[in-house]
Amino acid sequence: MDTRNIGSLLVIVLLVFAATFFMGRDRKSNGDKRQQYEQQLDSARTSKTFEQTAVTELGSVSGLGLESMDQDVVLANNFVKVVLSSKGGVPQYVELYEYKDQQGENVVLFNDEEMNLNVKIDGKMRNISTKDLYFETIAPGQGNAIMRLKTDFGGWIDFEYNLHPDSYVLDLNITAHGMQDFFPSDLNHISIDWIQNLRQQEKGFEFEQRYTTLTYKRNDQAKSKYVNVTKDTKTEHPQEALDWIAFKNQFFSTILISQGTFAADCQLTSMPYKKGVGYMKKMMAKVQTPFDPQGNEPTCLSFYLGPNDYKVLRKSSAMVSNNHKMRLHRVVDLGWPVVREVNRFIIIPLFNLLAGWNMNMGLVILLLTIIIKIIVYPFTYKSYMSSAKMRALKPYVDEINKKYPKQEDAMRKQQETMSLYSKYGVSPMGGCLPSLIQMPFWMALFFFVPNAIELRQQSFLWAADLTGFDDIIHWNANIPLIGNHLSIFCILFCASNVINTVFSMRQQSQAPGQEQSMQMMKWMMYLMPVIFFFTFNNYSSGLNYYYFISALTSILIMIYLRRSTDDAKILAQLEANYKSKQADSGQKPKMNSMMARLEAMRAEQERLEKMKK
Repeated sequence: MDTRNIGSLLVIVLLVFAATFFMGRDRKSNGDKRQQYEQQLDSARTSKTFEQTAVTELGSVSGLGLESMDQDVVLANNFVKVVLSSKGGVPQYVELYEYKDQQGENVVLFNDEEMNLNVKIDGKMRNISTKDLYFETIAPGQGNAIMRLKTDFGGWIDFEYNLHPDSYVLDLNITAHGMQDFFPSDLNHISIDWIQNLRQQEKGFEFEQRYTTLTYKRNDQAKSKYVNVTKDTKTEHPQEALDWIAFKNQFFSTILISQGTFAADCQLTSMPYKKGVGYMKKMMAKVQTPFDPQGNEPTCLSFYLGPNDYKVLRKSSAMVSNNHKMRLHRVVDLGWPVVREVNRFIIIPLFNLLAGWNMNMGLVILLLTIIIKIIVYPFTYKSYMSSAKMRALKPYVDEINKKYPKQEDAMRKQQETMSLYSKYGVSPMGGCLPSLIQMPFWMALFFFVPNAIELRQQSFLWAADLTGFDDIIHWNANIPLIGNHLSIFCILFCASNVINTVFSMRQQSQAPGQEQSMQMMKWMMYLMPVIFFFTFNNYSSGLNYYYFISALTSILIMIYLRRSTDDAKILAQLEANYKSKQADSGQKPKMNSMMARLEAMRAEQERLEKMKK
């Protein structure tokens, strides 16, 4: 690794911190007021504290939805169990059969105290607000049911549910029957107020909270966005119509989808909780979607109630699409555009192939790392050889340094050094492009591993869960910047980076006039593993394990390349190439553009010095 490669690695470090910053998953400060969190805790643990909207409810009309019927309905298939509440007519409990929580029980997305969905429809004289009204169950089945809100004047509103077989998709069609006189003639929408407290499902609170986001997709756009929450509550008002809104944990999501889109300028709010409350964030959405008061066309909504599994989400998108692609898989954050494509077309297919062999996930990550190293090896080799050629020319560079020892001759010294490199066809920037090409692979795993639900609760060596930190070394007290544990994989990752830096520094060649900057660069290179430790100690053990294996294989590759190349032979080959070019052209090679600029700068410097004299 030469100077350019070191610079590239520094860029990678900046990208890592930029990724963490732009995902908006910073930790909450310890100075937040305790009273605020006590209020949040009360809000999280009781449904009575959900925000209320001051409206005149249709329930004030005698005989409409006021009497408790206690007719909750259970819809179930092989993957999910959904309980529909007779009060409000909406899902009040969701249980996933194929995933376990930290206590070994089935994962529960939410219960009636953690989720509230209120459908509001404006009437001529009074308004409907369903959260406190009771629905009658009509013709319930294993996967479908109709929740009916009756009126005392013959009309009614149906919430028709259909749970897709062997799927996490629950359809909801809202249809008015015989209520034309109740609604105003210009009514064309219903309003939905949705609030949910997202449970802590994983062991590491800080890490899970980084990946718990209120995500949404704009209509007819491929990309998803999210409400960027750092320390405080944040509300956004997207100015485009939306296809869906997701209340997303690290590995599980509740997604509300509209076939007719949610209107622009909706209100999306995300509020982070403090560690110990039992919840990650409180999320709220106030939206509007089309509604036909005549009852000719139903309002078609869908819920996705399941895991953030890329394959499952892609399959589920086909179930809810209506003339345009829903792209539910965009809930999974696979990184920035180039990085995302590397994940989509290289990392995920390779991972699925290896995971299909039913081996331990630690071995899958090991093989995946080796395959990625093989893919990028040609670029690694090209970058190394560029550095090796500069190292082979070091004796000539040393002669130039001796020829111009004075500081005022720095420009001439640099110009002659560049002339030397050009003479032998060596570019000081030759290692940059290969290093940049490798960077998307390095970053792709940074996004993929924390989002790979296949790694959840998978053990390897001393790590009990590859998606959480390994903490066999832990204590009760909380140490600033470290926490209450040491991640062994993180320590190995940082140690391997130190060793890799030592090997890199030994084989690099520095350009004249860069001695001071190189000393600073060395300090930064040795400081980076320390920064990595404080950053990654709370990250997933699978990610730290990957970076450790990646650094270890880089060291082995560096050792192999160093032992398989001879500087004397490289120099001899450079000399032979130079003589061959001279013989072919009959003249010295022309200066490249960089050399021409340096020569012009040197000439200008000499002119100014003469003028001063």
